[in-house]
Amino acid sequence: MKYFDFENGDKMPALGLGTWKSDKGEVYKAVRTAIEVGYRHFDCAYLYGNEKEIGEAFADALKAGDIKREDLWITSKLWNNRHRKEQVRPAFDISLKDLQCEYLDLYLIHWPVVVVDEIAFPENGSQLVSLTKTTLSETWEGMIDIKATGLSKHIGVSNFSAKKIAAIWKDTGVKPEVDQVEMHPFMQQKPLKAYTDEHGIILTAYAPLGSADRPATRITPGDPNLFHDEVINAIAKEKAITPAQVMLAWAVNYGVSVIPKSVRKERLIENLQAADITLSSEEMQRLSVIDLHNRYIKGNFWCLPGSDYTLENLWDEAIYD
Repeated sequence: MKYFDFENGDKMPALGLGTWKSDKGEVYKAVRTAIEVGYRHFDCAYLYGNEKEIGEAFADALKAGDIKREDLWITSKLWNNRHRKEQVRPAFDISLKDLQCEYLDLYLIHWPVVVVDEIAFPENGSQLVSLTKTTLSETWEGMIDIKATGLSKHIGVSNFSAKKIAAIWKDTGVKPEVDQVEMHPFMQQKPLKAYTDEHGIILTAYAPLGSADRPATRITPGDPNLFHDEVINAIAKEKAITPAQVMLAWAVNYGVSVIPKSVRKERLIENLQAADITLSSEEMQRLSVIDLHNRYIKGNFWCLPGSDYTLENLWDEAIYD
């Protein structure tokens, strides 16, 4: 397994298990099986609604002697309706308790979007809060306070552009250590990666296989299918590996961590093996030219009439889908 190094010497496994859309009743077994076959990195979030069951799996694995806590890398995320500074610690404490951990390895701001307190997902613009009212820097100050306690060893962001990272860094003097974003061969995030590479920020790729099981409301007719791409399939055939392994190996060879989701043992093993597959510079070059700048999780569900959120200011891109 390859690792990504933090400035304090901590190491995050390059490939972890994503837990978004892992159903209750199924995620416990998936986590226990993942630990059994060698996973040490687990990506969680309050919003996923399954942290209690994941916490039971961690607790039982530790009790059984399957793993030591210091060998696990556990990430969680702050949801959008807890962005005011005084709300950050109480929200963090819920995830810490549910995951049955004494500390987390990484805590992220889930989205650069603020929602009113009692709402999980907004249905209209009045349920969104402008970033001019509750700023991302205010939220980031709450995250900084958590790191200062030692309850989360590292802090970062998710779905943040380079512009937003630079802004909260400038305002607080503290740099996010990780940015978790959608990344795959059709969405290679080259400008963002150049920025994070320059400043020593680790990128983590979500939806690395195209998120085919994303909710129906997130599916756009005509979205391209990574598994149908000729280059990906050609490389898979040449190397006698699966197309999914090509995509996951692409991420690790590209220099980002990656968190595929699965609950099936054979797929968990296959995904984990991909972290140790080396792609040649020629193979990486072939994959570099299939970038379509295609987001499967477009973020348009935040851009509701009556709010000031738009796709352009969400992603801070002149060209967007």
